[in-house]
Amino acid sequence: MASQDWFEKDFYATLGVPADAEADAIKREYRKLARQYHPDQNAGDAVAEQKFKEVGEAYSVLSDPEQRRQYDAIRQMARGGARFAPGAGGAGGGFEDVFSHLFTGGAGGPGLRFTTTGGGQQPDMEDLLRMFGGAGAGSPFDGYGAYGASQGPRPGADVQATVTIGFSEAVRGDTVSLTAGDGERITTRIPAGVKDGQRIRLRGKGRQGDPGAARGDLMLTVHVRPHEVFGRDGDHLTVDLPVTFAEAALGATVKVPTLGGELVGVRLRPGTQSGQKLRVKGRGVARKDTTGDLIATVKVMVPTELSDAARAAVETLAAETADEDVRVDLRARAARE
Repeated sequence: MASQDWFEKDFYATLGVPADAEADAIKREYRKLARQYHPDQNAGDAVAEQKFKEVGEAYSVLSDPEQRRQYDAIRQMARGGARFAPGAGGAGGGFEDVFSHLFTGGAGGPGLRFTTTGGGQQPDMEDLLRMFGGAGAGSPFDGYGAYGASQGPRPGADVQATVTIGFSEAVRGDTVSLTAGDGERITTRIPAGVKDGQRIRLRGKGRQGDPGAARGDLMLTVHVRPHEVFGRDGDHLTVDLPVTFAEAALGATVKVPTLGGELVGVRLRPGTQSGQKLRVKGRGVARKDTTGDLIATVKVMVPTELSDAARAAVETLAAETADEDVRVDLRARAARE
């Protein structure tokens, strides 16, 4: 905030305290107003948001003894209308040696004297500070920029956090509770479909800034525990589907488990090969506009033990298909350069 603004703003009125209010009274009124106008209590209320900023701005000045002293002096000068005259220091009536007071800690600074008039325009801060060669180091306006422009209240810092959730919770969305660095308890919603390692920005959940400044954000990294049955391919869920040799060869309707626990029937065509993919529509990750599918990959299971009757049946099958060469295509492709 530029010191020029101090001529036009009544920080005491903003906080509702008299000009001679003690520091404790100023702090008490600030806390009351900050709670009243805090954005968390007035979501979407632009008027309350502006009030909150004004209250914070006023407190940032009046809570600092040095800034308050400067503000009081400048406000007094603004009420009288200042006029400067060079010359030796000396006593004068009314408001004298304000800037001498600011720069030396008391009246009677060398080479400066000013008197007041009943009217006149408010002095320009650039003109005033130019008389002193600008606001350099050691000046009470040091840190206010070229000629009184403040850097303003500092916003709060962003903070980093991590959370680990289950596979199902990541697909459907979940509500988690976190403990911030200052001990504050934060509850937030993890959106449906979040991926392992994804970062989510929680605005206004970071560290507190200076009074009147925006709070920092919380950068939350989400880790997802793997599922022992289901996998993820974008918004599609994946699952390996074991089938028997007979089901794959003859065709069948088999049950596929979904993430919610429901079993859904899918049709195997006769001659279904191991590795073939079957699609179950709408059983993947649900987004606002779209929903993924469940992709089942067929795994033909070869029996490890056979009864005498089963062995005889397989031997019969082998004899019936002895003329078929299932590796002819493999040899042909392998021979290509």
